Amino acid sequence: MNTTKTIKSALISVFDKTGLEPIVKKLHQQNVTIYSTGGTEDFIKNLGIPVVPVEDVTSYPSILGGRVKTLHPKVFGGILNRQDNETDVQQMQEYNIPQIDVVIVDLYPFEKTVSSGASDADIIEKIDIGGISLIRAAAKNFKDTVIIPSVNEYNLFYDIISNNNGQTTLEERKQFATKAFNVSSHYDSAIFNYFNKNHEEAVLKISEIKGDVLRYGENPHQKGFFFGDFDKIFTKLHGKELSYNNLLDVDAAVNLMNEFKNDAPTFAILKHNNACGIATRKTMKIAYLDALVGDPTSAFGGVLIANGKIDLATAEEINKLFCEVVIATSYDENAIDLLEEKKNRIILVQKDIDLPKTSVRSCLNGVLVQDKDLITDDISHLKTATITAPSKEEIEDLLFASKICKHTKSNTIILAKNKQLCASGTGQTSRVDALNQAIDKAVSFNFELTGAVMASDAFFPFPDCVEIAKKAGITAVIQPGGSIKDELSINYCNKNNVAMVFTGIRHFKH
Repeated sequence: MNTTKTIKSALISVFDKTGLEPIVKKLHQQNVTIYSTGGTEDFIKNLGIPVVPVEDVTSYPSILGGRVKTLHPKVFGGILNRQDNETDVQQMQEYNIPQIDVVIVDLYPFEKTVSSGASDADIIEKIDIGGISLIRAAAKNFKDTVIIPSVNEYNLFYDIISNNNGQTTLEERKQFATKAFNVSSHYDSAIFNYFNKNHEEAVLKISEIKGDVLRYGENPHQKGFFFGDFDKIFTKLHGKELSYNNLLDVDAAVNLMNEFKNDAPTFAILKHNNACGIATRKTMKIAYLDALVGDPTSAFGGVLIANGKIDLATAEEINKLFCEVVIATSYDENAIDLLEEKKNRIILVQKDIDLPKTSVRSCLNGVLVQDKDLITDDISHLKTATITAPSKEEIEDLLFASKICKHTKSNTIILAKNKQLCASGTGQTSRVDALNQAIDKAVSFNFELTGAVMASDAFFPFPDCVEIAKKAGITAVIQPGGSIKDELSINYCNKNNVAMVFTGIRHFKH
């Protein structure tokens, strides 16, 4: 059975006419009858190419301000008829319905209109009705009809009709139908999510058209993909392709540094999604060097991120370290030249955009969805629970440590001093283990913990943590509070001149 079909007629109705001209000229050259309406019809006429207005077929003009143009049985009959079905063939003749072999559509830009900050009225008008209906109809009847569902497919279609004298195979038509249902389902998901932006309906619709195949997942035996618009967040200046693990670390780095977005020069080094070094200083170079001191061993092969510009002096220090990724809001030109000396080092410029406010992760045979933890502890949250109140400097360190704690895997303890991460205990099954890990690590890197502060992501059910912290030299503690045994920790701190503040906000990160 010969499933190759020759295009003899085409319906063209597009929003984006970029790249359309060569297709129209090629179809005309191949003696294809072209039907169109509205702006697309005018575009084709201006090329000097004959076009049949759709209203000549339907005997109806474009009505309701253009909302109804192609919605008519003669149009959809021409698209949906089954050419091997005797009844369909008879009805096509009976009702004088013209055959339509190819439909070319590009939908109203709904998502772009939403992101532009347009009014609700303008956004509603960008909900395409006729176009989406044409796409679904032609895709359903791919055995007989070709559907070109967006400007992204113009080039592929042009190549096919040019190389095959206007003929398409069943496999090619099915390929276009697959692309068409991808376009239509994504479009409908975007519209639903716009209407459901306040989560009136507990429904999850995620649709990402742009996907990248990664070298592999977390490990070489796992497949990996990234679905998202990386270029919307970053400009990549240099380096190899980012891996699955690179992307996870970059995500962790960006979310952490967002806490310090408006602070003095701050530099962080991350490894396996956790900060192994971070410091806030007067210059970016000093911030980097003091972040590196936090754990120079773990920094090897890490992800580096700054909350401002990386200058040449900072780049010279960074260049001494093997690292996978460097992220900053900007770079001096000579800093870029130096950092690019390492062939595989990934250099990213982070753009100033709002990050997503929802997190999604797989769980069992479904997914978990939640609001992101968007609360950053500040001085207004602090309630002094002890007789001894923290000093101004200790408060600054407590809030600094709290920001890090929020982005470190639970159970976690953060030790900080002079706006520098001394050490962290991460991902432990008990808070005591996390604290002991942090102290041991700080001591191993020669940090003097006397006068340091401690942050915990959750409350202390027993006074053991504050006892251990006091013995290590810790003088101030920040924690959510809320344990039925809070008084045990408070009493110990009161007896031992340790300041402790409650925030009332837990920051678990699982």
